[in-house]
Amino acid sequence: MGNRMLRTLVREAGSLTIVMAGVSLITYGLIFLTPGDPAYTILHERHGSPPSAAEVAAFRAEHGLDEPFVVQYWTWLGDVLRGDLGTSYVRSEPVTSLLVQHLPNTVALALAAMAVSLTLAIPIGVVSAVHRDTWIDRTSQFVALLGVSMPNFWLGYLLILAVALSLGLTPTSGAGTLAHLVLPAITLGSGLAAIVTRLVRTSMLEVLEAEYVDAARSKGVHERLVVYKHALRNALIPVVTIVGLQFGFVLSGAVIVEVVFQRPGLGTMLVDAVFARDYPVVQGVVLVIAVTFVLSNRLVDLAYVALDPRIERGERT
Repeated sequence: MGNRMLRTLVREAGSLTIVMAGVSLITYGLIFLTPGDPAYTILHERHGSPPSAAEVAAFRAEHGLDEPFVVQYWTWLGDVLRGDLGTSYVRSEPVTSLLVQHLPNTVALALAAMAVSLTLAIPIGVVSAVHRDTWIDRTSQFVALLGVSMPNFWLGYLLILAVALSLGLTPTSGAGTLAHLVLPAITLGSGLAAIVTRLVRTSMLEVLEAEYVDAARSKGVHERLVVYKHALRNALIPVVTIVGLQFGFVLSGAVIVEVVFQRPGLGTMLVDAVFARDYPVVQGVVLVIAVTFVLSNRLVDLAYVALDPRIERGERT
């Protein structure tokens, strides 16, 4: 058992290392190929006037931007392996500190969006499956299709106009209170809710036709217990996959939502860094999102076992 656990940990660490190396190399390469000189852009913004050639050269030398791509990437990678993500060109603060400042707001938004999506999707998907091919089912499928098709930024602006400006129920922007979180969470969670609703419906339809469900019904078990105790538990197993994998996408989607609602977080931090050519910050945010993708996949595996211990034992249904 100990050797098996050790092999699993080594395999997971190796996978994480490969993914991080690939993501960092691609991101660094794309940044390097982006038109524009970060030294000129940052100095122009800092001083409010075009910098001299000497100032640009000094900035580039100070931050190693005058080195070839391979040297720059290798230097940055070596610093990362030592736990140093670099220093922001614009704010002159460690990237790690900036991430610590902005990450909690983004994580809170992502978790709230997941909560909104699951609160809506699971009961609607179950009801839709139980009332298959009725007006309830067709209505829920139409709403789910509408939710998948609707861009987050468009829904965000609609909610700002209708709820924040017209009704005055929530703030239009910012962070810090629960009221600031409501509209961004609904905006970000709606797309995922639509996806999960359709998946729950499909999974429930399959499970409700299983033999053990028919057996429970034949024993006189109340239909509500059959649906919510016997069927739903197994129907949630494929849902866990989507929810776990989508958590990384939710963090990515937070970029747009945070910009729409002017909410401080990794999204606004990333957008500002891209426009300012603040390369260390861009790399730091991308790495955090990539790590989240990998770790969420691992958590999906653990959730599998919690929902169905037979998976850990290698049994098949």
